[in-house]
Amino acid sequence: MEGEGGVDRRDGIPELTSKDGLSVLGRVPLVAETPEELLDDATTPISRFFVRNNGLLPELPADPESWSLIVDGEVERPLRLSVAELKRRFPVRTFRMVLECGGNGRSFFTPAAEGNPWTNGGVGCAEWTGVPLRDVLDAAGLKPSAVYTAHYGADPDKDGRRDRPSLSRGMRIAKALEEHTLLAFAMNGEPLPFLHGGPLRLVVPGWPGSLSQKWLTRIWIRDREHDGPGMTGLSYRLPVHPIPPGAGVEGVPLRILESMPVRSIVTHPADGARYAPGTRRIAVRGAAWAGDDSVARVALSLDRGATWTEAALEPLRNRYDWARWSAILAVPGDGDYEIWARATDSAGRSQPLVPENWNPNGYGCNAVHRVAVTVGPEA
Repeated sequence: MEGEGGVDRRDGIPELTSKDGLSVLGRVPLVAETPEELLDDATTPISRFFVRNNGLLPELPADPESWSLIVDGEVERPLRLSVAELKRRFPVRTFRMVLECGGNGRSFFTPAAEGNPWTNGGVGCAEWTGVPLRDVLDAAGLKPSAVYTAHYGADPDKDGRRDRPSLSRGMRIAKALEEHTLLAFAMNGEPLPFLHGGPLRLVVPGWPGSLSQKWLTRIWIRDREHDGPGMTGLSYRLPVHPIPPGAGVEGVPLRILESMPVRSIVTHPADGARYAPGTRRIAVRGAAWAGDDSVARVALSLDRGATWTEAALEPLRNRYDWARWSAILAVPGDGDYEIWARATDSAGRSQPLVPENWNPNGYGCNAVHRVAVTVGPEA
């Protein structure tokens, strides 16, 4: 089917038809990342927002407003709500918030880790419109036994089976009750695109994007930690203590990846940019974010970390917005340089200069972003 929600499925394998310059990392399931220089907008355009699927694409609904969500489990009053009912019954909110894949940065690990080889482009910051999940859970009435959510979507698994979920992750109730955790039905002021989970998805800011279930059909409230696909074994888990790169994890204590680590990217100039001979000042800008925490500072270096220049941070629109930053770097002379960008969060944690905390599935790699530039004539 051509043009269905931004993808072409005529040959059974999806092709992007509505994206601007994304790099496709996989087609079954469909995965694509955004080059850092295309993330130069305060609000990431839909055409430049990364794509991460865990299964095949579901069928596009004939009437998005009638799409329904079930809330059941450890609640007093199980609910079935259509998108239209969500809009009518609950206050609608809009927040600009970062959504980031848990494996963002994976390709920088050595030895290579399992999974899609993300660089820094498994991230975007969009305006999400929906109703806070906590308002719906309040209407359902959480029982004292409620401790965890479990999320389900309409997408079949990678083999096309609909009798088992492609992914079903969950979160502690405390995160579900944050005001910024949304049942979203719009993105950047438009009805939520099919490719990004429309008509209805979760948006769980600050935590791995896998929690932000696309094509959402059910939220099951549980009395224990969820054990669906993506919640067991090594899925979205990190060693509690660092292990040697490439080491096995049998018997190693693991923790669930929740708040994402602090990260910054340079969005201008692009890697490989060339400046005219005699250029002595380079304008640099980018973005930084820090999971549940805030960005305290961003520093830039043009001499491999010998000296650092503080960047100016723009005010956030709301919590979980990314911090746009800018700086002017002094260039001592013509030649080849690397621009390093290093963010520090509100807890004092800074990005490592080289990848740390290797793990078999490559989660949470947040090493300093480096962009090569040349000042001088072409060779």
